[in-house]
Amino acid sequence: MISQIKLLNIRNLLILLTFFCFAGCNDEPTGGINDSSTPTASMTLAESFGSASNSDFMGRVVDLQNNPVSGATVQIGNSTIDTDMNGVFIIRDAQVYEKFAYVKVEKAGFLNGSRSVVPTAGINQVQIMLLPQTVTQTVNSGIAATVSLSNGAAVDLSGAYSNADGSDYTGDVQVTLHLLNPTDDDMQQQMPGMLLAENLQNEARMLETLGMVAVELRSDAGEKLNLSEGTTATISVPLDPETLAGAPNEIPLWYFDEEKGYWIEEGSATLQGTNYVGTVSHFSFWNCDIPAEYINICMNITNSNNTPLSNIKVDIESEFNGTRYGITNDSGEVCGIIPANQTLNLQYFLYNICNNLEIPNSSETVGPFSEDTTLEIVLDAPEIEDYLETITGVFNTCDGDAVVNGYVQGKIEDGQWFYSLVTDGVFEINVLSCNENASISITGYDYETLQTTSEINYTLTSPETDLGTLSACDSVEEFIQFSIDDGEVEQIVFNVSCTTYQSDFSGLYRLDIGGSNKNTCIYLSGFLSDNYVNFEGAYEYENIWNTNTPSAGMTFVECQDISYENNQIIFNLTAYGNAIGEYIDINFGGDYEDYQGVAHTISGVIHVKRDN
Repeated sequence: MISQIKLLNIRNLLILLTFFCFAGCNDEPTGGINDSSTPTASMTLAESFGSASNSDFMGRVVDLQNNPVSGATVQIGNSTIDTDMNGVFIIRDAQVYEKFAYVKVEKAGFLNGSRSVVPTAGINQVQIMLLPQTVTQTVNSGIAATVSLSNGAAVDLSGAYSNADGSDYTGDVQVTLHLLNPTDDDMQQQMPGMLLAENLQNEARMLETLGMVAVELRSDAGEKLNLSEGTTATISVPLDPETLAGAPNEIPLWYFDEEKGYWIEEGSATLQGTNYVGTVSHFSFWNCDIPAEYINICMNITNSNNTPLSNIKVDIESEFNGTRYGITNDSGEVCGIIPANQTLNLQYFLYNICNNLEIPNSSETVGPFSEDTTLEIVLDAPEIEDYLETITGVFNTCDGDAVVNGYVQGKIEDGQWFYSLVTDGVFEINVLSCNENASISITGYDYETLQTTSEINYTLTSPETDLGTLSACDSVEEFIQFSIDDGEVEQIVFNVSCTTYQSDFSGLYRLDIGGSNKNTCIYLSGFLSDNYVNFEGAYEYENIWNTNTPSAGMTFVECQDISYENNQIIFNLTAYGNAIGEYIDINFGGDYEDYQGVAHTISGVIHVKRDN
């Protein structure tokens, strides 16, 4: 044994700290559909969430290649903000529950993403990997069709579809289909919510997933569709060879409720060959899972000097419900849900560094637990001390004042990214690195002054590296600024995106520009006239009713209280870069009415670089 465990049994569900939930990743599922060694008291999910609360969050949104997704809209409770150029978001004082917080993410070109966590009193950190809204196949209404992937996932469609308002839809249907494999290390970041569910009896359960699919239907105009009322579709979920052994012949189906943030049982699937096959009446994420009663477990992992250890992967193998894992955050904390009343085997790894090195002689057996539990774990292996690096510094504004609302982003040459929220000008980051003389790059972002340090390169001086004072003095190269009713000028510089593409249904080129700061956001969308290709001079565009109108024009589509009625806003396109990285310049202004019929004026300037 190299770890010392102090066990704290927390009665009455008092302490629940979660940054990352444990994801089910089971080699050989052995639990029966309704098995649980010793049942705990049943309760509904709503009863388990506790009282209303407020928490702070910092997170990052990425694509399948781990590239940052900028301009993604993140919502927690009533709080909304967009990710910045690094895919990072910060939301303070979000309205959540004591034991449940739901983080939702939307971005054009991706399926909706989310994460459900049990919030802490400090900064909650999450990472969400968005699935691309890539069209797998286009089918026609009124014609039965099968859409499949090369990995064996498939959906059989009857051909009857409806619009969001329930009316019948006729025309082409763009089908997006994804398979999420529980043996994939990235599944935890890709799946919505966490493996927390409500069964047919409205009881709270944890899930052991054997596989899930995401299905989304859209019209040619990009509007969401679903199956017509009273019709069904058949989904086929292939099982990985690692999960096939011991899989039950019949398994409950669960769909993810995007409003509630958890899974709900509906129907079942049968094992046919190597696939689970089941009937569904609507589409979202569908999941094949074995349910079990659960407790919450939290682990605080430090070294022998009480230094929190981040980026430690903890594998938890239970007797009857396979293996789950979690990753420690900057404070050495990791929490999640595990099966109740089962003996657990714990193993510790360095996550995504040093070839995911397993910490020698670190296996522990704990439990069984019948109530929520916190483990204080001390890892004093020589490998930990050899790889532990502490990075400290001061982050100031260009005037020398402490940054009070910003963050520091860094990257070690082995590919490990790290982030630290800065609220008082001081930061201290504990990371693990296999190279004691590794190169690192650091960039600081100040949300108050809207300035950055730009990228600064250093070399680690193990075991502690003092970066000295970083100053945010550089202006950002892109901006959106506007004023309403001649009021205060809003500046948006961090969360700026600009995309162009040719519309399938109009043939015109579409322009989408957006950005946000901590207080507001603004989004412009429109269709360009044909003369944009060899741009000379300036072109004037009037407001169009909406972005589905196949005619040249522009409009504000989100964030601002700008209606289409009596809208006299004029957009002047004064520069259009023909290559990625070149600038698009627009100035705009005019009269408009808000959605309450109140008259306003707006004026502004856009200076952004093309992203594609």
